[in-house]
Amino acid sequence: MSTEPETTEEAGPGTPDTRETREGEPREGGTGPGTRTEGRTEGRTDDEASGGTETAGDSEEAEGDVAAGQTDSADGTGTADASEETEKDAAAGGTEPAEGGDAAVGAEGAAGEGEGGSGSLSEAEAELAAQRIERERIERRKAEKKRIESGTKLSGTAADLLAAVRAVESGEKPVATVFAEPAPAPRRPAPEPVRRPQPATAPVPPGAPAPETVDAVRRVLAEGGAPDTLAPQVAAVLGESAGTALREDPWQLLRVAGVRPEQADGFARALLGPDCGPGDERRGRAMTVWLLEQAAVAGHTALELPTLTAALGRQGVPDPDAAVQDALAEGEALVFQDALEEPGAPAPQDTEEEQERPVRVLVGLERYALAEESLADGLARLVNSVPEESARAWEAVVAGLSGGAAELARAVAGHGLVLHTGGEAARAEPAALLRAARAAGLRAYAACHTSDGRHRLTAYLAAASERRDAASGHPGGHPDQPGGATGRQGEDAARPGVDPAAQGVVTVAGLLGGGEGPGRDADGAWEVDLLVVLDAPQLDVESAAMLVESLPDGARLVLSGDPGVLWSAGPGRVFADLLAARVCPQTVSRVPDPGPLGELVSGIGAGELHQVAAPGKEIVIVPVRDAGEAVHRTVQLVADSVPRAIGVPADRTVVITPGHGGAAGTRALNAALKERLNPGPGRFGGFDPGDRIVHSPAPGRTVPGVVVKADADGLHLSCAGAPVVVPRERVEGSVRHGWALTAHQAVGARWPAAVVVLPGDAAQALSRPWVYTAFGRAERHLSVVHGVEQALPRAVAEVPAKPRTTRLGTLLRPQVPAS
Repeated sequence: MSTEPETTEEAGPGTPDTRETREGEPREGGTGPGTRTEGRTEGRTDDEASGGTETAGDSEEAEGDVAAGQTDSADGTGTADASEETEKDAAAGGTEPAEGGDAAVGAEGAAGEGEGGSGSLSEAEAELAAQRIERERIERRKAEKKRIESGTKLSGTAADLLAAVRAVESGEKPVATVFAEPAPAPRRPAPEPVRRPQPATAPVPPGAPAPETVDAVRRVLAEGGAPDTLAPQVAAVLGESAGTALREDPWQLLRVAGVRPEQADGFARALLGPDCGPGDERRGRAMTVWLLEQAAVAGHTALELPTLTAALGRQGVPDPDAAVQDALAEGEALVFQDALEEPGAPAPQDTEEEQERPVRVLVGLERYALAEESLADGLARLVNSVPEESARAWEAVVAGLSGGAAELARAVAGHGLVLHTGGEAARAEPAALLRAARAAGLRAYAACHTSDGRHRLTAYLAAASERRDAASGHPGGHPDQPGGATGRQGEDAARPGVDPAAQGVVTVAGLLGGGEGPGRDADGAWEVDLLVVLDAPQLDVESAAMLVESLPDGARLVLSGDPGVLWSAGPGRVFADLLAARVCPQTVSRVPDPGPLGELVSGIGAGELHQVAAPGKEIVIVPVRDAGEAVHRTVQLVADSVPRAIGVPADRTVVITPGHGGAAGTRALNAALKERLNPGPGRFGGFDPGDRIVHSPAPGRTVPGVVVKADADGLHLSCAGAPVVVPRERVEGSVRHGWALTAHQAVGARWPAAVVVLPGDAAQALSRPWVYTAFGRAERHLSVVHGVEQALPRAVAEVPAKPRTTRLGTLLRPQVPAS
């Protein structure tokens, strides 16, 4: 399950109150003289996009200037209480914070976090191992590219790119050799199937760094006045020679998650003395990489060059251009130029005279830039490699369906990539497609973002089977029409005796980790003819790249989801980019979500907050004056009013609030709800048996569960019906109470009743996607604890999703003709 940020007041870049803490970093103590890193770390959660001082209204969705170094920390994902900022100067191309948590950065720090105490691979370890394989493949691709020797300055195109931007800013004519339109990549016909090398067997994640390496780092940290608790993290990030590397370049400390620039500066001053200065090349390089990492946390796969250089200037780098050149020369970042497509502009004509077209110069980390390139290549391969010999099998699939499901099946029959959009009820269409494809003998699977989503899809499959077995005159007899399937949370969602795995329904995490879904063939590709990915807006570029690269040539891929919900926790906006690129068929479901709740949420998606008739108390508005009253009324609703009036027990009701901090954030609400619903001493890290929790087995993922017990092995949980044991030392960093969640934590799941809390200080955190996502988590009843007055309808009408800087559409267009 994805996560989102807390937001607070605006704080200036590089100030001590803009701090961030991640998993494993010190709770107290600075990384340099006079500095301090604070905050309790919990399971990986929301949008670690911009930093600032925490206020009572910590909430997600406040826009920030990530490039300026404001990073938001998200409680529960290994970050401390920090914040997003309000949006900065957009004219310079400032970046906005992401709507999702950091799904990628800091993965190494969580690599050893398993879900059990056994020596076998846990789901989280298997997933991280699969990610490591993908990164090794990307590294091999990177090694094939021409590299600039370490220590040299830029020359040729890379230098011209920087020079051209400077020329544009000064009013001079752009450099022709840079801004000339590059020759388009030739469109390739349907290629012969080409198998990729079989990936190696997923290795067991490496253990802790060698004790002597940690000791060496600890000595260097002590010399610089930094807490020695950082030693294991520094050793894990910098490798065997970490002590020497840190002594030679103290700003390498910024590579440790949660360390702020001012803390690294203090550490460097203590080590280097008078030789330390803001113009040090090492500082410029490290600051460039750090800013790009913060941009990735905010959801961007790259930054525009003017944005990056402006942010470096705000961080006190005297020569931002030189700092960027040094980072590029050392191979720590990549530079790109992308032609800007103007809506409605005619296609470029081939003429003898060169036509100057506007371009943007981007700088990005290799990890995300190459993952995005790999994703574009894989999608183009699927689009261009549909075999004709499978048409007969798909004719049988189409013949067995009707309505929207038949339309979807016809699109899939002739194309390797298809997009499907719709709300909750629209899930019946990909469910019908999956069932018909498997009945026709095709190897078909569906992957959902959460375990709850998997059970809801299984319920649709079970309902479709029951209707097909019923009399032909039974109302709603077509399997592609909704009815009888209710999205019940957890194990209750599936019909008794229906096994999701037997129906080909898996989770994305389980599929990537190898614990669920099809096996692999001799070439390392999944043995599958059709893969349907639901909750597709939650795919970031890395997970999407791994999915696509694992599909064999000729396989069909369907990406299905609701475009109105919050975007992915990690960098990229894969589903939105593909919808905008129009490189494949898109089918739009015409099945509306039923009832007053469906009418309300549909209106929000269109930018309108309607007054909806709710004769069965499906929607209740509870006005409040302040945060204290909001907490009181929320507890009253969950513990008394909703169970008594609606018939939904407290353990089937979810509370959703914009952020973790503040007087009505998740921490305050969870404390009040625990005191009322499951009071106890909290002897094991603040938890007692029976507590509702969310567990973060890997970065960017949260799984709801319940505390079973605690013993010497750790905290025993039940998550999605599976037993999980969290070691004692990892409890604080990966488990938090879960009666109250943020919208990003709740996306992908639904509950019979939802209580959405909107305290007055959360007004700036609201946006249309946030409200759409939060209100859409309720199946039968929605209570809104309302303290933001007109800020709610204004957010729905005027505040759309925040843009992210990505390259997927630009990379796809030369390879795939527009659909």
